[in-house]
Amino acid sequence: MEELDRVLKKYATSQDLMDRIRYVAETLSMEFDKWDDQYVSGPSLYFLVVAETDFETYTDPLGENVWPTDRCKIVLDSPEAFRRVAEDVGFSRDGAIVVTGDGTIQQQMVRVRSPHHAEVPGVAELEYPDWMGTKHMSALETSLRQNVLWAITLSEEDGRVTTYLDGTYQDYPREEIGGRWRPGG
Repeated sequence: MEELDRVLKKYATSQDLMDRIRYVAETLSMEFDKWDDQYVSGPSLYFLVVAETDFETYTDPLGENVWPTDRCKIVLDSPEAFRRVAEDVGFSRDGAIVVTGDGTIQQQMVRVRSPHHAEVPGVAELEYPDWMGTKHMSALETSLRQNVLWAITLSEEDGRVTTYLDGTYQDYPREEIGGRWRPGG
């Protein structure tokens, strides 16, 4: 029980971290006004919040795609800096952004390898709704990995924001983001 208490204490802010990342993804979705334009893609984000920095066993570096840590290194340090950098990355780079449980953003963006059912229990039983593309399916599968706390995606196709936890997901189509608190909604 001491080990569990130590881990829970260390990552007590993971809900705050996930909320901040989701809020920024929702903000970028709401601010983009060309979702209905043909041949236009909106911002795209894929965040993995991991318990430790040992994610190399299931990821590969994605070349020149990097998060500019000189502009924003820790999610919770400056909400505005995090939003600005997320917007830049969402329009110009591809791959998953890895954030450790303490909020530190890893510079190298990655491709996440699909887990084999023998490697990650439960992955063979996952069901994917029709709207899920490759990034969303990857996030759902990856959320089953032992050291992954959360995954969050922003779809460039329709602005939906989805959070993933332990092989489950909560989907927020763009028209439902913010609910009754949504400005102008």
